[in-house]
Amino acid sequence: MDAEPNDVDPITAIERAVSELRRSGGRAPWSRPAPGHEHHGEPGPHGGHRPSFGWKGPRHEHPFANMARYRLLSTLDRLGDGASVNELAAAIGVDQPRASRVVAECVERGLVTRSTDSRDARRSIIALTESGRAVLDERRRERRNAVERALDGFTPEEREQFAALLARFVAGGRSG
Repeated sequence: MDAEPNDVDPITAIERAVSELRRSGGRAPWSRPAPGHEHHGEPGPHGGHRPSFGWKGPRHEHPFANMARYRLLSTLDRLGDGASVNELAAAIGVDQPRASRVVAECVERGLVTRSTDSRDARRSIIALTESGRAVLDERRRERRNAVERALDGFTPEEREQFAALLARFVAGGRSG
């Protein structure tokens, strides 16, 4: 989370802070479900589960696969088209083989393209497709809507205060 809460609106600041918490390898112990209470998908509006993010196939998939795709697409959007698998791996905090598997899954789903760098045939260039951008935009809208719903009873001042405190909390977790 690079921006300070007063550089952006409170909802964006809170989204960024929550995203940073999820991205960090040091999840708080209270964020993990108790054994036997793991969450395996999101309930849909008609029961059952929503289809997994960026996937048109079977509806039950491990949520971490979903998160890995989102992190990859979001990072690729931030870095710009033309990032290599190694650059993506470093940016999302996984090893190169894991990043390569996630890229392959995203290629299979039509979310990204993979091509060979014309200057170095050993290097793959990864780019978002229109489908990938649409999925990423939809996921961001869903995340923003969730934060807005959670803050529904907050005053504008409370939203700003919460955003500032959450940003401090996340920053404190990075320095420890």
